[in-house]
Amino acid sequence: MLGTIALQSIASSLRAGRGLAAKRDIAAVAARLSLSAESVVAVGDDCAAIPDGDGYLLFAIEGFINEFVARDPWFAGWCGVMVNISDVAAMGGRPIAVVDAVWGEGDAGAAPILDGLKAAAQAYSVPVVGGHTNTRTDRGQLAVGILGRAKRLLTSFDARPGDRLIAAIDLRGRYREPFSNWEAATDAPPARLVADLEVLPSLAEAGLSVAAKDISQAGLIGTAMMLAECSRVGIRVDLATVPRPSAAPLERWLQTFPSYGFLVAAQPSNAPEVLARFRDRGIVVADIGEFTADHRVVVSDGHDAQTIWDFAHESLIGCIAPVVPA
Repeated sequence: MLGTIALQSIASSLRAGRGLAAKRDIAAVAARLSLSAESVVAVGDDCAAIPDGDGYLLFAIEGFINEFVARDPWFAGWCGVMVNISDVAAMGGRPIAVVDAVWGEGDAGAAPILDGLKAAAQAYSVPVVGGHTNTRTDRGQLAVGILGRAKRLLTSFDARPGDRLIAAIDLRGRYREPFSNWEAATDAPPARLVADLEVLPSLAEAGLSVAAKDISQAGLIGTAMMLAECSRVGIRVDLATVPRPSAAPLERWLQTFPSYGFLVAAQPSNAPEVLARFRDRGIVVADIGEFTADHRVVVSDGHDAQTIWDFAHESLIGCIAPVVPA
């Protein structure tokens, strides 16, 4: 049990976190472009899901902060591929190909970014098929886009009150300092990386889940908040059950970006099978809470509880019309 003061401190830290602040920036951009969950292709998910034949094309892009690219250019290149593939998996899909946009201070400046990108593309067996290059700039910058395909979707819009919240995270890694990135992929066997990601489309195609999200730079709680907002529900998370490395401080861990981390919504009857499929892959997984009807994101330690966000008062990413209190 954390105690009231410790839980309040964690709640305040989560609300003020840098990753969550970056997600709040989405709202202004979405409004400027008139984008929402009601657009022709719903906006607010990990990928744009475009109906195509008997399935969906998945289209996404990730850009990286200059500080990260400057401090760890090889890993930034690796992450360009990895996080996009994670977005596709979170939608119940499989990747087809990636493209990149790379800026660098000469060929030497761009080289480590490109080397990391190439290494990840080979490890995940996803080809780089083109992009844009500028090696005549004063700093390194990176954006990577991806195309994938899904037979059946996992979305951010379909969690329902009463569903269980399941967190699956690969703990076979370590922090890549100084950032809160949990690196569990660069030295993993490539065949294992690919097979681990296959769990997500298998859940969708078996009808075991219809809603999921990959744990992003906003961390586990920030990602749960985005999932709750898009689905117009609340979430209550029991922090004592969150999968976590023993040496990682809880406050930092809740704001960590793991190489492999997903939140999955499952009906109670399907939860045991969802848990089993991740465990079969050696992924640490747990039922960490429930979806509720009250539009609040709450964290508890089994005794005390703190509200992190109330969508009746404020939106987060702004892709869903505000909740009107009853």
